[in-house]
Amino acid sequence: MQATHIAIVGMGPRGLTVLERVLEHADRLPDGTRLLIEVYDEGECGEGVHRSKQPDHLLINTVASQVTMFAPSSVAGGTDGISLVQWAHATGYRRVGERFVRNVGDGKDDQGVPISDADHLPRSLLGEYLAWFYRRIVDALPPTVRVVHRRARVVDLVERDAQISAGFNASNNAGFDLVLGSGDVARADYVFLTTGHGYRKPTDDDLAFSAFAERHASHNPNLAYFTSPYPVEKLAAISSAATVAVQGFGLTAHDVISSLTLGRGGRYIEENGALRYLRSGDEPNILLFSRNCLPFAARGINQKGLTGRHRARFFTPEAVAARRRAVLATTGDARIDFQAEVLPLVIREMAYAYRSAQTGEEIAVNGFEPTPVEVRAIEAILWPLRGQRFESFAAFREFFDERFKTDLHEAFRGNLASPVKAATDVLRDTREALRTAVEYGGLTPASHRYFVDEFNAITNRVSFGPPKQRNLEYLALREAGLIDIAAGPGAHVVADNAHARFRIQASYGERVEHSYADVLVAARLDPYSPLSDASPLSINLLARGLIRPYYNGDYHPGGIEIDAALHPVGANGAVRRNLWAVGFLVEGPHFYTHALPRPQIASRQTHDAQRCVLELIAAIAARQTVEPGPSPETLPPTAHSLPVGHKTQPAATSVVA
Repeated sequence: MQATHIAIVGMGPRGLTVLERVLEHADRLPDGTRLLIEVYDEGECGEGVHRSKQPDHLLINTVASQVTMFAPSSVAGGTDGISLVQWAHATGYRRVGERFVRNVGDGKDDQGVPISDADHLPRSLLGEYLAWFYRRIVDALPPTVRVVHRRARVVDLVERDAQISAGFNASNNAGFDLVLGSGDVARADYVFLTTGHGYRKPTDDDLAFSAFAERHASHNPNLAYFTSPYPVEKLAAISSAATVAVQGFGLTAHDVISSLTLGRGGRYIEENGALRYLRSGDEPNILLFSRNCLPFAARGINQKGLTGRHRARFFTPEAVAARRRAVLATTGDARIDFQAEVLPLVIREMAYAYRSAQTGEEIAVNGFEPTPVEVRAIEAILWPLRGQRFESFAAFREFFDERFKTDLHEAFRGNLASPVKAATDVLRDTREALRTAVEYGGLTPASHRYFVDEFNAITNRVSFGPPKQRNLEYLALREAGLIDIAAGPGAHVVADNAHARFRIQASYGERVEHSYADVLVAARLDPYSPLSDASPLSINLLARGLIRPYYNGDYHPGGIEIDAALHPVGANGAVRRNLWAVGFLVEGPHFYTHALPRPQIASRQTHDAQRCVLELIAAIAARQTVEPGPSPETLPPTAHSLPVGHKTQPAATSVVA
């Protein structure tokens, strides 16, 4: 029997989970089945954007104990699996000052202190962990499943069955030719698209700012524009004599700040509970701005333990479904308005968590209604600029500084003791209810736009911010005179030809105030859209009609359209049942696809991968022939390891999202 050829395009965390689910359910494969899984990734398998060789001052924004790649009760990990922090301990990593160092030896000369559950580890260590997980999965696969890593970029996917182009749904016998960047062509019977983050095509602003920098380079040799800061190593080209404007306040902006300070030899020392920054002398001056110019809230100290989460009482998937049924009965349309139907549930849940933290008691659910004071407190968390008027930039800076320091104080109180952090944690812990409301066009198009452009941005700012360490570092950099904000709400950039510099300006009443910078860095991660993604694969898949953009009515939130089984929907509405898309590509019909799994909690990432893999196995069973095939010894060798015997275990039950 011939081996079934499977291609996984991209081997970051989502591709890893697909491979892990193949291991989980390998015992379901029909007798005699042989799989050849070819993994296409130019980098190290598993790492994705978390390169193990990236600078170690770049941190993950989740504590190490809450990151894992193991599903609960899995073949790969047994009952509990191994979390990132457990792997770091076992591998010999310890904290030495601001660094994480691997000690080699018998432990007698170990440096530093053990890594704690609350540490935010470097992304390079996460990359090592992901690469280790990949090798572990490959080693555990049965001899009938071989994995080959091809360090190549897939630039096109061509159907081998011409009938599909005529509009038929894919048969189980259809396959694909994968066109590689080298021009080589490989074949696959089934393909998983797990490509993760990409880069946008240049926008009009990108083109204009790049042309401006090139045009005036002779007048200002420090002038430069970066459409993205990644990989951060390219920021080394920025002169220490420059002033750098960073457009954004989120996690990407913190990567830029870290690269221009710690990445240039600076360091922090602790004095009296605060940080002091010691200059290296190679740092440029840094200015921050964004649309609203509000700081990202620091993560509260975790007081909930490894798996603890806020238990929703009001904002639940069931409550959202009930609202949907009521709207359908009234209007005949199951789509709901986020602001009218969902937001009141969110505010009520946040107010419940706020009061519980404030009183330190379990609040009775029956009859609970937020007080006007509690509602105002929640609204101040979500919309702090409402009702605010600033007569000058100095007035806004005072507001910004006070808000920044107050938030940091609340972060140190913890996510159970601080009413503010308890309330904002609700937005993290009720993600399934948000998915129930949003996914597959669950909102009206107008409110879907509001959710993506406004409310989700708010959620990211108040609940998914940086480690509090980053906010402490900001204060130290301010004290050292290296960083400041450039403007207030409504800030925008002007390419100033007269000064050969970027001008960041905002209006205060009838007066406009501005700051100047030599370098502009766009510090944001763009949502994936096949209409704007710069990768040849996206461009070619769209041109061939194998994918199409996802639309909710006339609104395109991003992502490609998929059916309930995660098959991309083509230009003519047909689906290819031997093609799946998982993760960032489908952020649009799905919501919040980029979170890594947490220990002992069934994750959406695992659920989606499992759905695809189980369908793959069913399709292989349906198409299996009686033709003799090669023995395992005649299959191409595994690239990274020799396969070992696989101990069959009972298949896991379906994972709940």
